[in-house]
Parts: sequence; C-alpha cells; structure tokens
Amino acid sequence: MTALEKATGDVVFKFEPFVLHVLCRELQDAQLLHSVAVDSGFRNSGITVGRGGRITMAVRSTHCLEVPLSYKGRLMVSEEYIEFLVRVANQKMEENI
Repeated sequence: MTALEKATGDVVFKFEPFVLHVLCRELQDAQLLHSVAVDSGFRNSGITVGRGGRITMAVRSTHCLEVPLSYKGRLMVSEEYIEFLVRVANQKMEENI
C-alpha cells in the first residue's frame, strides 16, 4: 500500500494465466496432449506448427485478472478491495496448480 500511495502514474493489478509450452516430436503427440489439456479445463490451449515443422503444444489457462488501481497517481480503490483482489489472484494461482 505504501508503494501504491507513492505512485505518480497509472497502476494496474495484473494476474497472468498459466502457460506451458511443450515441444512435440509428432503431431499425434501434440493432439493427445491438447485433448488432455482441454479435458482438464485448459480451454485456451492450442497447437502451432512453426518453420521447419516444429510442433509446439501450448497449455493455457483462462485464469487472468487485470484491474486498474490508480489513475495519474490517484488511488481509485480501497485497501479492502486490494486485499480482496489479492485473495482472488491467490485462488486463481491455486487453481493453476
């Protein structure tokens, strides 16, 4: 809170979703991993084939959070709300694990 109160610009509380990149030897391996990931709740997962046939499977979570806290140095939310955001972000982290 002390650092936030001293901020002179815009401050955003941000929680990034889980991402795991797996290099696969065969497309079938990537497809199997993709099915498992989607069935496990990682709906934003996908397969990409790069230059030279490099197959990458990305397991991606949908758990993200981005909330503005201050604008031009002016705090726009209460300390109680920031504590709430931290609890929500920690819960999302647990879901990622």
